[in-house]
Amino acid sequence: MLNNIGLPGLLLIAVVVLVLFGRGKISSLMGEVGKGITAFKKGVKDGTEELEDQMAQDIKDVTPAEDKDKA
Repeated sequence: MLNNIGLPGLLLIAVVVLVLFGRGKISSLMGEVGKGITAFKKGVKDGTEELEDQMAQDIKDVTPAEDKDKA
């Protein structure tokens, strides 16, 4: 049923939502959605950097002592 909405159906839904909520409410809602997406992306980036830092600290040098002297 939802596969056959098409462009006219989407436009009708958009008009109904605009009439029900008003332009100001939708604008503020979209602003909050944008802030949420930005915060999510920042959190993912910080988490990735934290994991990479932790992995870099956990790496141990297992080179034998006699091979270290050669370098």
